[in-house]
Amino acid sequence: MGLVLAFDTATNVATSALVEDGVVLGERASQAVRVLADAHALLADAGREPADLNGVVVGTGPGSFTGVRIGLAAARGLSLALEIPVAGVSTLRALAAGAPGVQPVIDARRREVFALVGGEPTCLRPDELPISAGTVYVGDGALRYREILEAGGAVVPARESSLHVPRARLHGELAASFGPAELVEPVYLRLPDAEKALARS
Repeated sequence: MGLVLAFDTATNVATSALVEDGVVLGERASQAVRVLADAHALLADAGREPADLNGVVVGTGPGSFTGVRIGLAAARGLSLALEIPVAGVSTLRALAAGAPGVQPVIDARRREVFALVGGEPTCLRPDELPISAGTVYVGDGALRYREILEAGGAVVPARESSLHVPRARLHGELAASFGPAELVEPVYLRLPDAEKALARS
């Protein structure tokens, strides 16, 4: 694919990476609101220009509703300005790609988590998670509900472990196809609070 900018803003740690033909040229971790500044810094550090990019890969969630929207808006803006294609990658699948056999769990707030159940993204309570003894669980949801997971025999790495962050460098490897930015759909799994309130009124 050539030079690709990848980023994921769905969780509390946003990551971005500049990858060229599978080689990581640079990687950063910060906050969702800094994704474009991080992209600029990655290009500058690599001695490249935005016009050199051949594509963008963005994390589609699930995760923070606002974070997912920031990432998709940034991807669509770059695609429009540079006339380059976009690919979307599930944030859960990116977490799972961090190490063989790990199970991703993202904090969904409201005492819920996002996880892969039967290979499909699902929103459920932590005590509803199917736990396999000896299996490693990663993500900010695994950290928040460590006690529940470990009580079921799961293994949760230390808080400092990079396995808990959906590394943008993995997104390029997971991207199946590139195309128009408007075809990349977010994975929310539930309505935002504002829409729920509107529906009740």
